Amino acid sequence: MTKTELNKYRAILEAKLAELSKVVKNREGIAIEKTPDALDEVQLAGERELAIRNLDRESNLLRNVRAALRRVDEGTFGICLHCEEEISTKRLNALPWTPLCIQCQEAADRNHEDVTESLDELIVNAA
Repeated sequence: MTKTELNKYRAILEAKLAELSKVVKNREGIAIEKTPDALDEVQLAGERELAIRNLDRESNLLRNVRAALRRVDEGTFGICLHCEEEISTKRLNALPWTPLCIQCQEAADRNHEDVTESLDELIVNAA
């Protein structure tokens, strides 16, 4: 990867880092509010759950962006952490913070689905 390409990805990652840092600091949506109306309580609980999930997703993305910036500094950016092959430019353009090539990501997704299905089966059989 050329120095120009690396600088382009660094700029994209730093911009994403700044954006996510602002989003993650905003935690007003997870505050517990009490209201005398039970329906309002249910609605607020649903909104709080959504805010928590969004915060969790953004926090995970922030960790991935920081890790990608570390890989840029270490000189390993664009190399799959699993198979150590180059990650395609097309994939890096779409997700510059990705640590895995498309093949390893697909395998990881399949394994995650298998684990989830096994856990679901275990829960059903236990009941």
